[in-house]
Amino acid sequence: MAVARIGSLRYLLRMIDRPLFLYALCGSQRQVSTSHRLLDTLRLAAPTGVSIEICDLVGRLPIFNPDHEGERTPEIVEAFASRVGAADGLIVACPEYAHGIPGGLKNALDWLVSRDEVPFKPLMFAHASHRGDLVLEQLTEVLATMSLRIVPQAFLRVPLAGKNDEAQAALLAEIRENGELRESLDRFVAAIVTS
Repeated sequence: MAVARIGSLRYLLRMIDRPLFLYALCGSQRQVSTSHRLLDTLRLAAPTGVSIEICDLVGRLPIFNPDHEGERTPEIVEAFASRVGAADGLIVACPEYAHGIPGGLKNALDWLVSRDEVPFKPLMFAHASHRGDLVLEQLTEVLATMSLRIVPQAFLRVPLAGKNDEAQAALLAEIRENGELRESLDRFVAAIVTS
């Protein structure tokens, strides 16, 4: 079955005849966060023909102000929106802070609301905790309002939160080895290519 799945993925990627670019947004700004660690593992597990870039701009964006849109949009916001626009799909990994979306990620999303880079763009959730359903519900509401196309069959939940570094590394190695990471990515890629 894995061979058939790999073969079908290669076929799908040949259909578009170019590399697929996925842009990953991390809700935590800590370099050693579980969300960032999960995104980095996904990046390393990406199949040939798919590249994943983890955004490093979220925490550097100025606070959203509608007075600074249009011709007054800051250069760093334009750079962020350009990467989002160039992506074939987005991956979001986000912890829950005080039962909500971390401010930095919400701010980044606010900068995109009135722009044309995100409507109907496919999006995959990668969640690094066994809890945090409130933030997933809130993100789903916000992203659906922004007209992103959430791909539920690609949802990936890996319970890294609360584990020490060694246990996190072991769990990530296990799900990379057993194909769970690739299966989520494969479902996401298939949704992008066949839409």
